[in-house]
Amino acid sequence: MSDGDPLLVIVDAANVVGSVPDGWWRDRQGAAERLRDRLATDGLPGRTAPAEIVLVVEGAARGVETVPGVRVESAPGSGDDHMVDLVAGAGERPVLVVTADRELRRRVQELGAEVTGPRTVRPA
Repeated sequence: MSDGDPLLVIVDAANVVGSVPDGWWRDRQGAAERLRDRLATDGLPGRTAPAEIVLVVEGAARGVETVPGVRVESAPGSGDDHMVDLVAGAGERPVLVVTADRELRRRVQELGAEVTGPRTVRPA
């Protein structure tokens, strides 16, 4: 890990949005945009160190735009596979993946990423 590299935070948009039954399924893109905007405004609650936030969207949420503070990546296929690729490409950089998906958690932890659940970025 390089001391100069900010924490890379990869957020599983579908998993975080889907963690609260608030009608998100009626407007998946809008729900992802609201999550993006919350992340852009609040950052990563409880962490004061610099972080680069990447929101990974897939399916009906593709097309959400990047805003200052949050880079949005539309997964070309599986969102999980895309997040694993991002972790693998981070090298020695510290990475935190936000998801409750057990299989994704296992895959990224094998690559050295830290994991946390959706409540980290979205209160229940």
